[in-house]
Amino acid sequence: MVATAFLHPVGIIQLHGSGSDAGSASKCGHSSFRFISKNFAVDVGLLNKGQCSYRQCQLHVVHALSSQARATDPISSTSHVESALILIRHGESLWNEKNLFTGCVDVPLTKRGVDEAIEAGKRISNIPVDMIYTSSLIRAQMTAMLAMTQHRRKKVPIIMHDENSQAKTWGQIYSGDTEKQSIPVITAWQLNERMYGELQGLNKLETAEKYGKEQVHEWRRSYDSPPPNGESLEMCSQRAVAYFKEHIEPQLQSGKHVMVAAHGNSLRSIIMYLERLTSQEVISLELSTGVPLLYIYKDGKFVRRGSPVRPSEAGVYAYTKNLALYRQKLDKKLY
Repeated sequence: MVATAFLHPVGIIQLHGSGSDAGSASKCGHSSFRFISKNFAVDVGLLNKGQCSYRQCQLHVVHALSSQARATDPISSTSHVESALILIRHGESLWNEKNLFTGCVDVPLTKRGVDEAIEAGKRISNIPVDMIYTSSLIRAQMTAMLAMTQHRRKKVPIIMHDENSQAKTWGQIYSGDTEKQSIPVITAWQLNERMYGELQGLNKLETAEKYGKEQVHEWRRSYDSPPPNGESLEMCSQRAVAYFKEHIEPQLQSGKHVMVAAHGNSLRSIIMYLERLTSQEVISLELSTGVPLLYIYKDGKFVRRGSPVRPSEAGVYAYTKNLALYRQKLDKKLY
């Protein structure tokens, strides 16, 4: 039964040896090989004190890598997998314009917010995007869709509906060529803005007059103090970061380039994780609407690449070699 299992090609083998003819079956003084499958890698040693045939060599497992360690497995480390991560806070919403607490109320963009989303798209038009994640709120989804209208690759973002099996079936694409020219957009409530509880819909200035400026500032800017029946930044961080680690980070580890369109507090939470900020550092972090932040994921680390922090600044990013090559291909119309 064991022999039958290995009739199927499930991986590749890399040989390593310490002798002059490590790959020879007749002279394997001490050699090893690495078995690499889709989800794991195992180092196996061949031990023998003299002449041997393959049947006489003893096998032992030296080291194994689980699927969770794929970022540092032989395939990734030798190919230097590098992924781009773009974070965009949605453009101005109708309630931003009215200075109301919005939270999880589903409010669309203003005309200015639409323009901000389009400008964001221009800034990232030369950066590859393979997948898009947004919150379940329309202002984040509008921002992502409008931004992609400016991308030079001209792929079409398509929202994936997985509410049930029928929704998946009805949204099926039956053309392979069309699918290659599409970008899946995945929506997740875990990326929503933090829920402001009983403050949602209230005017911010009037709320400060009612409860006092210090109390409102504590609700808005502290890490662990939630507004009445709402979420603190810490509570928002728990759901947003957990989703990022479980769903988005594996895509980056596999070499996919990802854009995340979300909200001030859910993105602050993710940036706190990416940059290992303290609870005191994150509360002073300000994100402008419609200004993309660029990170590069490589060797298990996230590095910010000179993204602008204010709308008035030029959208110049510190390109890596791979991103520069991607832009050259766009310039030469090789895609």
